[in-house]
Amino acid sequence: MKFSGTAHKYGRDVDTDVIIPARYLNTSDPAELAKHCMEDLDAGFVGKVASGDILVAEENFGCGSSREHAPISIKAAGIDVVIAKSFARIFYRNAINTGLPIMEAPDAVDGISDGDIVEVDADSGTITNVTTGATYSAQPFPPFVKDIIETGGLIESVKQKLSAE
Repeated sequence: MKFSGTAHKYGRDVDTDVIIPARYLNTSDPAELAKHCMEDLDAGFVGKVASGDILVAEENFGCGSSREHAPISIKAAGIDVVIAKSFARIFYRNAINTGLPIMEAPDAVDGISDGDIVEVDADSGTITNVTTGATYSAQPFPPFVKDIIETGGLIESVKQKLSAE
């Protein structure tokens, strides 16, 4: 899995309440959720994100309420991968289960600025800041996680496995 896009960088403790505010949880439609992604933290987020972009954040990204709406809204807004120093455990699980690739890479976060062009090779764990030329390492996905992400999430992965049997 390879990704390339513009980095949108945020600080630490970005919680699920600002990723997708509770007032929009009356729907699970990805397109509708995408319209409100990050709006309480960055009202212009949706307008500046292009399909394939990369979200970069400091520690504890996705803390707060356990809602799968958060990674769904990020993915539907056009973000292909999230790179952070660390993720809240429940967000990490929800991201994988909904097919949103996420990578922990503290050095990369320190070396990436908002607006940089970033390339990610999730198979090798290589993150390249094209703007600066710097390269960083992250843990590649284990094969079963890669399979879940590539099939669009846990439910789709299970459906494919069951239909193959």
